[in-house]
Amino acid sequence: MAPVAADTPAGLAEQILVAERAIRDEDTSPEAIARLGHLQQVAYRALVVRPEWDAEVAAALPSDLRPVMAANVAAGRELRRPLRNPQTKLPAWRIVEPAPAAELRAYYEEGEATYGVPWEYLAAINLTETRMGRIRGLSTAGARGPMQFIPSTWASYGAGDIDDPHDAILAAARYLAANGGAPGNMAGALYRYNPVSWYVRAVTLYAEQIEADERAYLGYHAWQVYFTTELGDILLPVGYEATERRPVTPADLG
Repeated sequence: MAPVAADTPAGLAEQILVAERAIRDEDTSPEAIARLGHLQQVAYRALVVRPEWDAEVAAALPSDLRPVMAANVAAGRELRRPLRNPQTKLPAWRIVEPAPAAELRAYYEEGEATYGVPWEYLAAINLTETRMGRIRGLSTAGARGPMQFIPSTWASYGAGDIDDPHDAILAAARYLAANGGAPGNMAGALYRYNPVSWYVRAVTLYAEQIEADERAYLGYHAWQVYFTTELGDILLPVGYEATERRPVTPADLG
């Protein structure tokens, strides 16, 4: 069963504290991280839409977690900027299990070793675009694959299978490097990847969290696919599949 965000600032602070401490603990099992990463996600999503709670939640957290909270909430708010008109239909997507965290990290690190693009940024793009490859389907711009390439860009920078995580991640690293991406100089390359400032800010915030503590990546790997609709945010679990868009109904809220 999916976790439910607390309905008070104190409750959200407790959920964030529990999740963040456990994710950063090397003794936490992969199974627990999967559960607590999802809890972390729903807590931050709840706070994203309640800015009036920010100060109270921050005050209830230890000082070392306040910037962590602030960065994750800021990234979430950036990603909601284009959602002025919530969707009335669910997407024509298929939701699958992502490749294991260690496997994906090896691909990100291969991209860094080959092209000089920090692996944390490749992970943050993968998180932002498709929740680490959970989403299989076309974007509104016709992009596809775990790193969301439009066909013309893939033709120039891709090699192999656009839907394969290894091939897509290496293509993303190749593209970013060709556009100036390098340690300490990622903003311009990210803007070429997706030319909107909110995207650059969100990806950068997530990447900086992984740079600050690499175990943050494990929490992000557990984040699930939520789709914002006029009825609210709907979880699209692994196994969801639709070949065409359909109207959202109250039953979809679970």
